[in-house]
Amino acid sequence: MYVSVRRYEGVTNAKELAQKVNEGFVPLISQVPGFIAYLVVDSGGGVATAISVFLNQAAAEESNKRAADWVRQSIAHILPKPPQVTAGDVVVYKK
Repeated sequence: MYVSVRRYEGVTNAKELAQKVNEGFVPLISQVPGFIAYLVVDSGGGVATAISVFLNQAAAEESNKRAADWVRQSIAHILPKPPQVTAGDVVVYKK
């Protein structure tokens, strides 16, 4: 598995962010081959963290591309700053 974590600072409206992401981005990212899971965390203090889980790195990189395009086109007013992206292979997993 491969995970991509995007940390957004300067979030102007967490409630609107959740609604728009759920309605617009979740359907888009869940269609990427290798999709396993997607979560958004309201980290407080104007910070939101998006976590994408995929079978492999190529799928995660595709999700990052789609996320950047979608944010730019759909919710740039809510996420005014580019995210800090951390990604890598999952080395420990317990379900």
